[in-house]
Amino acid sequence: MTTRGRDKKTRKRLEVGGFRVGDAEHFLDLSKEERRLVQLRLAVSRAVRYQRKKHGVTQKQLANKLKSSQSRVAKIEAAAGDISLDLSIRALFAAGGGMRDLVREVRAIGRR
Repeated sequence: MTTRGRDKKTRKRLEVGGFRVGDAEHFLDLSKEERRLVQLRLAVSRAVRYQRKKHGVTQKQLANKLKSSQSRVAKIEAAAGDISLDLSIRALFAAGGGMRDLVREVRAIGRR
């Protein structure tokens, strides 16, 4: 049985047991705009991590390029809400990525 098949079976079993199954967006009752912002943050964070690793750069090295700290780069890669999108996008560029990388991640998240 595939993972997707097990997930459906588990979901059905939980629903029969009286549980409501959903995602974080529905649980938090996010507006359409808030959902899109979360998706954008997630796309940027994934693109930063991918580009950083692709180019063999450590979080510390990326932090030095940004004149920031390693812990801040970790927060960028975790899509933390207290990190500005400006800094996150600067990190993407500093890691060797570009707008195409961001668009690719946005599209990938939209397909999920």
